[in-house]
Amino acid sequence: MPDSDIPTVLKPFPIVVRIPVQWSEMDAYGHVNNTVLFRYFESARITYLERCGFLESYDTNRIGAILHSTECRFRQPLHHPDEVLVGARATSVNDDRFTHSYTVFSQESAQVAAVGSAIVVSFDYEKRATTPIPVSVRDGIARLERAAEGSAIDAR
Repeated sequence: MPDSDIPTVLKPFPIVVRIPVQWSEMDAYGHVNNTVLFRYFESARITYLERCGFLESYDTNRIGAILHSTECRFRQPLHHPDEVLVGARATSVNDDRFTHSYTVFSQESAQVAAVGSAIVVSFDYEKRATTPIPVSVRDGIARLERAAEGSAIDAR
């Protein structure tokens, strides 16, 4: 995605994904159901995990990411037809976990529709326990966040 196509509010995010709003995502009140925003976050999170190397880490040594918790603040309703841009970034990195920040931007209204966060934990799936974030993943997170200083990475 060219940097000029990214709204200013999403410039700090190294991952920005485009997601079309589907008719089926609307609820009886005529707007996108609140649960759908968590799926939007998930789409951006999985792209982030792929780009920082966490998905590869799981494939090679069974150390991957597990979602500890997530939250959302709904700022305005979304409707079909629309396309949202969802940004994901790490706002803090600890030994065995990091915090993600998300912003959902409506192309139709040119406004932020939701903001959220998540705690993502490094998990050893063989030992069934938390474990330090692998060095390669930690380096991948740092690389992604440095890239945000230049321009965002389009995942779709």
